[in-house]
Amino acid sequence: MTQVVLAGRPHPLGARWDGSGVNFALFSANATRVELCLFDANGRREVERVDLPEQTHEVWHGYLPHVRPGQLYGYRVHGPYAPEEGHRFNPNKLLIDPYAKALHGELRWHDACFGYRVDSPRDDLSFDRRDSAFVVPKCVVVDPAYTWGEDIRPRRAWAETIIYEAHVKGISARHPEVPPAMRGTFAGLADPHIVEHLERLGVTAIELMPVHAFINDRALVKKGLSNYWGYNTLCFHAPATRYISPGHGIDEFKFMVKRLHEAGIEVILDVVYNHTAEGNQLGPTMSFRGIDNANYYLLASDRRFYFDTTGTGNTMNLRHPRVMQLVTDSLRFWVEECHVDGFRFDLATALGREYDKFEPHSVFFDTLSQDPVLQGVKLIAEPWDIGPNGYQLGNFPPGWAEWNGAYRDNVRSFWRGDRDALAGLAHGLLGSADRFEHRGRRTWASVNFVTAHDGFTLADLWSYNRKHNEANREDNRDGYDDNRSWNCGVEGPSDDPAIVVLRGRLRRATAATLFLSDGIPMWLAGDELARTQGGNNNAYCQDNESNWIDWSPPGRDEDLVTFVAGLTAIRHSRLLLRAAKFRHGEVIGDSGVRDVMWLRADAGEMTPEEWHNGGGAVALMLNGRGRKSLLVVLNREPGATKLTLPPRAGPVAWRVLVDSGTAAIEPDLPATASGETLTVGERSVMLLETAEALA
Repeated sequence: MTQVVLAGRPHPLGARWDGSGVNFALFSANATRVELCLFDANGRREVERVDLPEQTHEVWHGYLPHVRPGQLYGYRVHGPYAPEEGHRFNPNKLLIDPYAKALHGELRWHDACFGYRVDSPRDDLSFDRRDSAFVVPKCVVVDPAYTWGEDIRPRRAWAETIIYEAHVKGISARHPEVPPAMRGTFAGLADPHIVEHLERLGVTAIELMPVHAFINDRALVKKGLSNYWGYNTLCFHAPATRYISPGHGIDEFKFMVKRLHEAGIEVILDVVYNHTAEGNQLGPTMSFRGIDNANYYLLASDRRFYFDTTGTGNTMNLRHPRVMQLVTDSLRFWVEECHVDGFRFDLATALGREYDKFEPHSVFFDTLSQDPVLQGVKLIAEPWDIGPNGYQLGNFPPGWAEWNGAYRDNVRSFWRGDRDALAGLAHGLLGSADRFEHRGRRTWASVNFVTAHDGFTLADLWSYNRKHNEANREDNRDGYDDNRSWNCGVEGPSDDPAIVVLRGRLRRATAATLFLSDGIPMWLAGDELARTQGGNNNAYCQDNESNWIDWSPPGRDEDLVTFVAGLTAIRHSRLLLRAAKFRHGEVIGDSGVRDVMWLRADAGEMTPEEWHNGGGAVALMLNGRGRKSLLVVLNREPGATKLTLPPRAGPVAWRVLVDSGTAAIEPDLPATASGETLTVGERSVMLLETAEALA
């Protein structure tokens, strides 16, 4: 049937079903013609092409009254092919709508994906006339209606937040209680067995690694690998089809969000707006490059090339209002239509750049700060990229939290035994005021973590001195070398009882340090089960059992699960462990008592010199109003030590809440009076609380 095409409207962008027909709108300032291509239900046959008849304010648009939800489509965009001028139009390439809400099929790599001839010669100045429609995913017109019922956003305060970083597939792919058809999908993550585990752990938010539609890099496919992590985005509005059960669509994602909300758990998405999957000038033409390359990407002074601060070949041009609109429209879509609670921005420094300069008052940050939808959700920055002065920890604007890589390094160094790590650890335990205390920012600006998807797992941190990335097939050159890890005497697995015990102590001590620090703790999924990647610290391309959580009894550390759950429960129940404001040893009211004190094992206050000798146990006393105090004791020495319990406003006693050495949470032990001594085990953390005075 020949389609009737009406003028339609230039807004909103994308394909919008209004109950009667579909309006199509696509931004391209430099195109000369835009063709809408309609496909059959399988996406294999192009059944019709129609020209979008109107262009208004650089937006091409048309209305098709006979198109319905489920229709597959794509674009062919005409214009100059002049790479030296920044233009790479090629109507032989089927292009994905940047506003597509769903995709059909996965990319199949073929030389036809490229706008230039890759075979004769390998030069992007040539022009390729092969049609790419047979290998490119198709866009899907969707009906946005969804019955949310009584879905209530948890709206957790920042100070109450505990984040669990997880991969959609990795969390359920090996779970024996999740139905096989649902494993590795949004529905699998929403399975009651997964949700119950999250509830048991006491986490308040799950931070999902990228769920936007992404592709497997061609180089990885040639090696028999895939892009497991997903930092290779193809479309910012569509969920990855690989995480959707057969026969389902984005409603499955919404169902997952609803189930997590019912458990009081927020959903935070790890989003990649700094670059796209199209790569550099030798990359494929699948969407933005063929729609309007000169506007969607930052180009170098030689406009044939790209200005790249991401290490992926390109950088999105957020200085252009339409590109900024694309990003903010995407964010609002996930918040308003999918009820997402926040975002973690990959390589966020790149989003705030004015080419080679990072600017906290960039258009991107200012736009989000005043947006009535986005200013009410959690915003987290990965505060670095690979460009000039790319490490910007602490320099993001108020309202943002930041992944604190310095905290990670200091905690690892301390428990590894580095003599110079104590001062850095002390800053981290109190929220890293040296980084974040300015412009009214609070302790929650620091997202504290010791492990994340990028790097060693917690089990591997204390099992390997070196990375073992041979499975990535890059001759072990990928991944970083500064792991600040310790193998406890044997590289890799060991059945030596002493080493097994030592590694367990270090895992628990590291966990206790994280959950007893000011700031927002972030826990890597599976660390509570002692998940290992075999020493691979860059497992981005391993879509297999080395990356999937092992839920079976032989592969899990049940004692560590119980211990972590106990730590989060202690944190939730003690306000002194969730201070919103930075503490600097200031006197509380007229009590004469300071809010924090750093003590030696003999209960004397630390001197400036002792911060640098790095020996012995140290204790952090957190004081509140009245007689309530907490004492965090850290002993990284290879032997036990005696701790003298400090006085606190008259005769008080102290009772143990946490002992990482024995994995004890609130053990049934008698309280100990101030001035008495207590034994702190080797390489362990203890938390004590003031109790009633002894008779």
